Amino acid sequence: MLQIEVDESKCIGCGKCYEICPKAHKIWKITSVAHILDLRYCHVCTLCAMECPTQCIKIIRDGPDE
Repeated sequence: MLQIEVDESKCIGCGKCYEICPKAHKIWKITSVAHILDLRYCHVCTLCAMECPTQCIKIIRDGPDE
């Protein structure tokens, strides 16, 4: 299962995550901070987290069941 967390205390609402995301219009909404709309369309490319200048985006992937 995939989760993306945005630390709103660090987010400056620059929109770089939206600009680089291949499915941005379905996944992201940018206001004063970035908000995740729907992760069903996410390809887990992690470009949003890599592009974020404040490192406020955290990608969490569950590991294999043990």
